Order: sequence, then structure tokens, then C-alpha cells
Amino acid sequence: MLDAFYGALSPACLALLGLWLVAVQMRADEVRASPGLRRRTYSVALFFALPGLMSVIALIDTAVPAFWQVSFAIMALVGAGALFPARGLPGAARVRNTADIVALVLYLAVAVLAVIGGSAVERAIAVLLTALVFLGFNVAWLFLFTPLGAPVPHDQPEGASAPPPQ
Repeated sequence: MLDAFYGALSPACLALLGLWLVAVQMRADEVRASPGLRRRTYSVALFFALPGLMSVIALIDTAVPAFWQVSFAIMALVGAGALFPARGLPGAARVRNTADIVALVLYLAVAVLAVIGGSAVERAIAVLLTALVFLGFNVAWLFLFTPLGAPVPHDQPEGASAPPPQ
């Protein structure tokens, strides 16, 4: 196994997960108001939690490849499954939807490669997990800087509420 890689990736992922939870907390009222947004913030948390957990599991028993292979396959399928119900954040929809599709493909690739096994596959999975974390960071960045509420019309000051739809 790639002990040094997973030894570094695990704390990085879990630290990013902590930062994500802080970002969600900063917008907690908006997240609580929307079931779709709650699901979405959870699926983004998995961008960091699952690679972090996979990294920890990879370090548990490096002598038994079946242990990490089964664990990686299960967690990757959980990640892929979590993306199906996610509806997405308002704004930057094309980038967000592309990220979801890419993440779904990456999770499925990790699951398939974990079943195959082998040293070359281990390196490929490490690259795919790094790509997942990078993708998660970008989706989290969009969340942090994209307005989640109803957009304010250009002719109204920012603090004013928009008139109700007719």
C-alpha cells in the first residue's frame, strides 16, 4: 500500500471536512430551510469524509489486500449513491453538475479498481481519491461564495427584500 500517501491524505481530508462543516455552519439558516440543500451539503461532506476514511482503512492492515479492497469498494459505492439524490446548489449550475458527474464516475472507478486490486491499481486509486478531494474543494468553494437565497433584483438595494412573485 501507499502508506505515506494515505498517512498524509487522511488528516488532510478530515481537516477539509472540518472546514466544510464550518462553511455550512456559516450558512446554517439557508441550509436548514431547504431539504435539497441539506442533501447537497451532505454529499459535499462525503467528498472529504470518504477519501479520509478510505485512507485510514488503507493503513489498518496493509498485509491483507482484500481488507482495503472491500472497504474501498463499499465506500466508493456509498459516495456514488449519495450523488444520485443531490439536487445541487443554486448558481454555477453547469460547474456543479459537471463536478457531480465527474465525482460519480470517479467513485465508480474507485469501486471497480478496488475489486480488481494490484499495486498499479493502488496508485491509480490514490490519484482518483486526490481528484475527488480537489473536486470537493471546488464545490465547497462555490458553496461558500454563491448566494443561496433568492437573488436581489438589480434595481433594489441589497438589504431590501424582493417583491413576491405574481
